[in-house]
Amino acid sequence: MRRAIFVCLQVLTVSVAPTLAFAEPIAFKLLSNYSRATFKTDAPLETVVGNTAAQGVTGSLSVDPARPQGATGTVQIDMSKVKTGIDKRDADMLTKSYLDVEAVDANKFASFQIKSVEMAGPLEPGKEQPAKVKGIFTVKQKPIEVVADARVTYVKLTPEQVEAQKRFGFTTDNLKVRAKFATTFTNHGMQVPQLLFLKVSNEIALETDLTFARQ
Repeated sequence: MRRAIFVCLQVLTVSVAPTLAFAEPIAFKLLSNYSRATFKTDAPLETVVGNTAAQGVTGSLSVDPARPQGATGTVQIDMSKVKTGIDKRDADMLTKSYLDVEAVDANKFASFQIKSVEMAGPLEPGKEQPAKVKGIFTVKQKPIEVVADARVTYVKLTPEQVEAQKRFGFTTDNLKVRAKFATTFTNHGMQVPQLLFLKVSNEIALETDLTFARQ
C-alpha cells in the first residue's frame, strides 16, 4: 500500500512540475509608437482634450498570464509632450501655476504604478477580459491611490506571424491594455484659477490605450 502511494506521488510530481515551470512572469515593454494617453476636462464653456505625442508614453510590465492578479509595473507619461491643439495652452500647463517644470524637471512626468489587479481568471489568448487595476497615480510628485477600469487582451503570435510583425516590435507574447480612471487638479497640488473655472474643470478624466510586447 505504501509503495502504491509513493508511486502516485511520483506521478503527481512529474505531471505538476512542468506546469509550475511555465507559470513564471513575462517581462513586457511598452511600445510607444502604438500607445497613447488622453486627458480630458469637461467645463461648462469648453471641453479640453490632451493627447500624448509620439514617444510620450513609456513603461514596463511583469505578468504571468496564468495568474495576472500578481502583475506589477509602471507606466510613465511625459506631460511636456501632451498636445491639446492650442500651443499656448500646452505651454501654460508647464508653468508655475500648474506643473511648474522649471522648478523641478521631474514635475513634467505623470506615472501610474500597479499595486494589484482584480481579474476573474487567467489571460486567454485572443480574448478581451475586464479588470480592476489598483495603483498609485503621481502628478507633480503628489501621489494618490486610484482604481482603473481596464480591458486586457492577450495576443499570442505564431512563429510565422512573429516573422511578419517583428519589425514593428511585436513578439510571441503581446498585451493590449485599455484603461480609464479619474483624478483632479487639486489632488496634485494644482488649483484652477477662478477666472478659468468655466473653461477648465477641476476634474480630470484619463484614458490609456497601451500596447506591450515581450522583452
